[in-house]
Amino acid sequence: SFSRRGLKRKREVSVAKEPEEVTCDESTADLNPDLARQIRSQVEVLSTLPSSSDTDRASARLAIDILSELARNEDVVNLIVDGGAVPVLVKHLQSPSCDGDEKNCPSPHAHEIEKGSAFTLGLLAIKPEHQQLIVDEGALPHLVNHLKRQSRCHSSCAVNGVIRRAADAITNLAHENSSIKNRVRLVGGIPPLVELLEFPDPKVQRAAAGALRTLAFKNDENKNQIVECNALPTLILMLRSEDAAIHYEAVGVIGNLVHSSPNIKKEVLAAGALQPVIGLLSSCCMESQREAALLLGQFAATDSDCKVHIVQRGAVPPLIEMLQSTDAQLKEMSAFALGRLAQDSHNQAGIAHSGGILPLLKLLESKNGSLQHNAAFALYGLADNEDNVACLIRMGGIQRLQDGEFIVQPTKDCVSKTLKRIEEKIHGRVLSHLLYMMRVGEKNVQRRVALALAHLCSPDDQKTIFIDNDGLSMLFELLESTNPKHQKDGSRAMRKLANKATLLSSIDAAPPSPTPQVYLGEQYVNNPTLSDVTFLVEGKRFYAHRICLLACSDAFRAMFDGGYR
Repeated sequence: SFSRRGLKRKREVSVAKEPEEVTCDESTADLNPDLARQIRSQVEVLSTLPSSSDTDRASARLAIDILSELARNEDVVNLIVDGGAVPVLVKHLQSPSCDGDEKNCPSPHAHEIEKGSAFTLGLLAIKPEHQQLIVDEGALPHLVNHLKRQSRCHSSCAVNGVIRRAADAITNLAHENSSIKNRVRLVGGIPPLVELLEFPDPKVQRAAAGALRTLAFKNDENKNQIVECNALPTLILMLRSEDAAIHYEAVGVIGNLVHSSPNIKKEVLAAGALQPVIGLLSSCCMESQREAALLLGQFAATDSDCKVHIVQRGAVPPLIEMLQSTDAQLKEMSAFALGRLAQDSHNQAGIAHSGGILPLLKLLESKNGSLQHNAAFALYGLADNEDNVACLIRMGGIQRLQDGEFIVQPTKDCVSKTLKRIEEKIHGRVLSHLLYMMRVGEKNVQRRVALALAHLCSPDDQKTIFIDNDGLSMLFELLESTNPKHQKDGSRAMRKLANKATLLSSIDAAPPSPTPQVYLGEQYVNNPTLSDVTFLVEGKRFYAHRICLLACSDAFRAMFDGGYR
């Protein structure tokens, strides 16, 4: 199964990579005495209670701006926290008292101090060890209160800014912290976030969706409340947004809601999410494409009846195109989705017909274990359809499966099962198709078919394939080639045939081998004089004598008795 990918906390309004762990302890403070003094100085300014005084708010705003600028540098975050900034920043999340009427309370620097405090706390929460400290200081109720400003304040850039920063701060505080995710729900944070999905400002919509995405990740209670608050219709509308940042967050929320929640998955599909998700496979945003492919893979799980619907609605061509992307995660998610879709027989034929086999075979050469495994699993599904067997062999799939260097054991097991599945289908019309290809196909196709049949055909069909249809001559051509790879493939195929012939000869109760007492003079060893058998070993010829081989080896006896050239 897959964990959700692409879940990232926000810094400002962009999606940032996870920060690396940076330790900032007393030694760092000792190395930065001026910086530590500057931080303490700003904290002292903020230590006064929130005030509506013009002078006080101007000073507070300047101090918060300085701290937020410093907090952008992760090396300094611990220094800011150690300097006592968290309690005063939480204190300044509160607006000055306006007797409950914020619409008629035009305070100096209206909303800017609260916005700056929320933004700075969000930056400090990038480090997991600071999340609980901020929550324990009482930040969550104030942040949730700011989410509700849409109903208490006239819309303005300042109001929109504080709402957005509050949502971003909740995203960072709750990131991979199940306890804080629960706290957000308990203090009433989810309903206002759902309402903000319909806010006129797209930046606020995006921030609200980002917070819901984080809160829904691996938290069933939060998932259920988000759905109960009727978020699905708006989220599905957001999937169709032309703004890539919005539809990326929306598909992320839906993906986290659906993950490991079959009942919510049914609700999402019933609400009409399937087609807009398929549409995101062609998004200009690579992250949206990746999330959409993963979500389709979840829709197509074994307990789902919509695999065929996904293919009928046009998902296969963009998924196959994504297999050829330069982005490893995009290829992996696409292979994952195709692997799920390939569990239906008609889909198997459709994926192959649309050109899915070759890019999947190429992904077997990847050095990324997860990507390699998803490609192998998809090919295992495609091999279940008789109509795909000839295509797999024509494209050299057997050689790729046999020669691949597979990283993890589950991939090796999957490849072995795929080869076994193909072997079981080489009879009847599949075998007739392969023999036809071996007679009329291009030379490289004829060789690939002969090699595959040498390894996979039934011993009972060997004479039909290799004598009656001249398959043996194609293997000898490989042995006589100057290409070492051809020589190796040919010799392996001949050895496989010899082993099968040995089995047949034992079943037919062939007469026992003569006593191995044939002696040659030293001058005849590896000497072309009187030699009647030639071995080609790594491009070099070795001259031997049939009588010696018959005397000492049942395998060679079976070959010569069976009419081999």
